Amino acid sequence: MTNRHTGTCFCGAVEVEVTGATEAMGYCHCSSCRSWSAGPVNAFTLWKPDSVNVTKGAEFIGHFQKTETSDRQFCTQCGGHLMTGHPTFGLTDVYAATIPSLAFTPGVHVNYAETVLRMKDGLPKMKDFPAELGGSGQTVPE
Repeated sequence: MTNRHTGTCFCGAVEVEVTGATEAMGYCHCSSCRSWSAGPVNAFTLWKPDSVNVTKGAEFIGHFQKTETSDRQFCTQCGGHLMTGHPTFGLTDVYAATIPSLAFTPGVHVNYAETVLRMKDGLPKMKDFPAELGGSGQTVPE
């Protein structure tokens, strides 16, 4: 049986479907994610790009790419945030809030050196990114 979840932007004009299993779930504490999400952390779910499909409203997807590592995507009708393509990682982050039927089970905190909200949850706290994604691979204390 295929694991399939569907979610929408804030107004419902764009629908996104994810299938299969995530590559990772966790929290990002970087200043870009905090500013983009308007929150102290961003809850991410990472997928292989072929596991993410826009099933409705592709014409309403806007893009903003501040850096080569993050193509942030949003609905041009309501401004609702949908996902971020990470071409250098070969992954797509579909924000956890975008797919509410997915059981969010975080496994890591990334960019914790930039945090503004300490979270004592026993999960690993990466200084930046895991080494396999080009980061230092270093952890920092809770």
